[in-house]
Amino acid sequence: MASAHQQGMRYYRLPGGEHSEGSGSLVVVDDGDAYDLSTASDDLGSFTQLARAANACDESIDSIARDRISDSESVAFDDDDVLLPVTADEVWAAGVTYQISEQAREAESGKPEVYIDVYDSERPELFLKATPSRTVGPNEAIGIRGDSTWDVPEPELGVVLHREEVVGYTIGNDVSSRAIEGENPLYLPQAKVYDRCCSVGPCVATADVVDDPHDLEMALSIERDGEVVFEDSTSTNEMATTCENLVSYLRRHNNLPETVVLLTGTALVPPESFTLTEGDQVTIDIDKIGQLVNDTIVV
Repeated sequence: MASAHQQGMRYYRLPGGEHSEGSGSLVVVDDGDAYDLSTASDDLGSFTQLARAANACDESIDSIARDRISDSESVAFDDDDVLLPVTADEVWAAGVTYQISEQAREAESGKPEVYIDVYDSERPELFLKATPSRTVGPNEAIGIRGDSTWDVPEPELGVVLHREEVVGYTIGNDVSSRAIEGENPLYLPQAKVYDRCCSVGPCVATADVVDDPHDLEMALSIERDGEVVFEDSTSTNEMATTCENLVSYLRRHNNLPETVVLLTGTALVPPESFTLTEGDQVTIDIDKIGQLVNDTIVV
């Protein structure tokens, strides 16, 4: 994972940190150098706290972090140690935002017209994906439903919102039961929302890093017993809508909590013959953000 050596500021959570809010400490990696912001202030122990400080001062998150780096302890940065970078009060997700996703959901469903109508509509499909207790971070196990026979990862660009404003981007895995959803579209919540159904990480990258969220290379690799059993790549420029449009619809008549992650849909869909099994390793790469790695477990 090369994210720590890319230019710009990215925000991670690492183990430890007695000054932090909850477990772990907020670390900013700036051009390869890592600093524990929670050592500069007890009020900078999490990404949400940093966003609050930026909001209170009417400054950008990067500006607040840059001002406090000189007061922060330098730390050794190890990609393998990173934790869930931001605790979102809610994780939401969008569906059929890429043509291949629309085609895949047509194929799995006995009611394909439902997905055709959404793909061609201005109003996107949005659904509540996960709560904090159902969300895992990098290097933790994502869940496969024990009552499902067809399960897939869904690599997605995540938009991070604080008080309904976009403050950064991350990677999400919208793990899904295609068997349950395909049986009936009304079973979508059961196909999507369950223990360990979502992973987020490895960091939050701000707009100074991700200047155009619709021009990012995204790749998926799945290993089983040390061998790659699926890999593919795409670009977010294939998205049929925009992040701005998805955020706009999420805000409508919806009083969002303080911190939200919105997953923007997938264009990397394994073939119908593929299903996840316990012990698989799923790796998602998104340009300028980094790499999210998770093993799998049956829940």
